[in-house]
Amino acid sequence: MDKNSPRNARTVVVGGGTMGADVAVVLARGGAQVTVVDPHATRRELLLPHIAKELAAASQATHAGPVQVCASLQDVDWSGVVLVVECITEQLAAKQKLFAELETVAPPNAVLASNSSGFPISAIAQGLATAQRMLGLHFFMPAHLVPLVEVVLGERSDPALGTWLHAFMRGCGSVPVLVKKDKPGFLANRMQHALSREAFALIDEGIASPEDVDAAVRFGFGFRFLAAGPVLQRDHAGIEVHTAAAATMYPTLSNTDVPAQALRDKVTQGQLGMKTGKGFFDWPEDRKQAERARYDTLLRQGLALLASELPTIEPPTDNPSNTGARA
Repeated sequence: MDKNSPRNARTVVVGGGTMGADVAVVLARGGAQVTVVDPHATRRELLLPHIAKELAAASQATHAGPVQVCASLQDVDWSGVVLVVECITEQLAAKQKLFAELETVAPPNAVLASNSSGFPISAIAQGLATAQRMLGLHFFMPAHLVPLVEVVLGERSDPALGTWLHAFMRGCGSVPVLVKKDKPGFLANRMQHALSREAFALIDEGIASPEDVDAAVRFGFGFRFLAAGPVLQRDHAGIEVHTAAAATMYPTLSNTDVPAQALRDKVTQGQLGMKTGKGFFDWPEDRKQAERARYDTLLRQGLALLASELPTIEPPTDNPSNTGARA
């Protein structure tokens, strides 16, 4: 077996919530054997049906690796595990405690990765003896539909393991990017928040409504991002054109170091979006369900458009009976 290939590789996902469940889908579609660890019985009951449904929706069920669930790290068969992905609550102390335990139970050559979106892997691995094998592996929701995954090197991470994990995730059909320095927000979220800072500053100033801000992104420059990122787009448009425009606009762009007032007001009012029924828009249950269905459908259609540019998943060459989810 190719050491960089996920096919038949033994993996563990710790945390079976929304993100962990979809990360399990990503690993399974690459042919990896996946064990999902979650202490909550209700979550464990929902995991296998969800994973089977998503693999079937993508026509990947017949080639997927086997998935099983268990309640604790002590219930895992750790022999031969090559990758552990942490997807637990976004609390630094909880992650540090988990990684300290993983350091003792996982095989010494297993890569230990965190899906944290906010905490540097260097902070999570602080004080641990094998921090060189600890990396960030940051997915974007929904993890099985958004192709990008960030492979993040911490201060003590072994770069060779970053190269290995990058190749491993390509084998799962993801598009990995290697983030060479452990900066807050990594790569994609830094750019996303730079855009958001300006977007909400424009709302604060009364320049545009939330609806028009969204439309400007989705049907303007954001529409082109499906075909070309900001660097390639400059070559299309002309670098001198961009440079001249930048010289005019940059002095007036927002450089605030605090979240926009529009955001802070919503948090103060408890209007947090779909989870509370109201954010910038109202979300009665029927509208919420319809929006989630629309969003999911468009993401799948976007994946279909990009299919020829996505990494190819290695087909199985061994016993085909070694596939499918199991309890």
